[in-house]
Amino acid sequence: MSIILNTGGLGFIGSHTCISLINKGFDVLVIDSLINSSLDNLEKINKIVSSINSKNKGAVNFIKGDLRDKEWLCGIFENQIKEKNPISSVIHFAGLKSVQDSLNDPLLYWDVNINSTLSLLSTMKKFNCNNLVFSSSASIYKPVLEKKLFEDSFKEPINPYGKTKFTIESILQDLYLSDKEKWKIINLRYFNPAGTHCSGLIGENPKNIPTNLFPCLEKVIVGSLNQLSIYGNDWPTNDGTCIRDFIHVMDLAEAHFAALKFLHEKEPQFISLNIGTGKGSSVLEIVETYSKSNKISLPYKFVGRRPGDSCYVVADNSLALDLLDWKPLKTLEDICIDSYRYLEKNIL
Repeated sequence: MSIILNTGGLGFIGSHTCISLINKGFDVLVIDSLINSSLDNLEKINKIVSSINSKNKGAVNFIKGDLRDKEWLCGIFENQIKEKNPISSVIHFAGLKSVQDSLNDPLLYWDVNINSTLSLLSTMKKFNCNNLVFSSSASIYKPVLEKKLFEDSFKEPINPYGKTKFTIESILQDLYLSDKEKWKIINLRYFNPAGTHCSGLIGENPKNIPTNLFPCLEKVIVGSLNQLSIYGNDWPTNDGTCIRDFIHVMDLAEAHFAALKFLHEKEPQFISLNIGTGKGSSVLEIVETYSKSNKISLPYKFVGRRPGDSCYVVADNSLALDLLDWKPLKTLEDICIDSYRYLEKNIL
């Protein structure tokens, strides 16, 4: 047997991916420092999985720790070999991810995101674990007005968070080129994950101050914010607000399974894939959809544009659709309904 290592696997995307993998029969080992996640998510993962009637379910194990401790990390790989359950593949979610925090403390972001990755990669190399799915980001691109982003679109990240993602992709490419007969690596470039598992048991609950739309919108609903701030109503779009490509977190989780399947079935290679819906929605459209889908009123106000914001960020996902046995199935309404269900069950 073998096991899949999920670094940062108790975070928002990592925990939902764990559910997807376990339901498909995979055993998952989660390593997480819990800097921006919660141990409660482990209990929630197990609760969701236990409610599914299947004899082929996998299992999840958890180890708390910091990937930058390479000696400790090597011990984990060694122990899995001793238990005849070696780590065969890695999904690398771990890392700090707040754009604003990265601007306030760039040294921390470079330290955590880069050094944890270097430690992980050197450990994988030592133990001949050569299958990797990396959690990358659309923040590495330089958006172009009303043009979808392709994998070969111009890269120009404008904040330390995006720069660390772009740097890690460069490191991974160098690693692949150093031994093209061994390494199988996929970068999944996420476009605005949102929503929650349909059970309503698990969702996004960041410990830092959120700046993304859905976490801010949810804070308005639960009363932590009086109203939603919409940054600019003078953008060159139909309603003057920015347009983004929001993908349901469970569609994103399924993309990780599809990427692992692709790696195991194909020859060694290094590829990058946009993971989005290919459809853009404006901020006002999202507010209106959330309000209508859940029969609530969402107060909002227009404020000035934020530095570094882009008008139009939408994926061209055709390469992912072509290469992977995957496509996004859930709608913007699904995202809004699942988001509100999570709030009702856990906070409201």
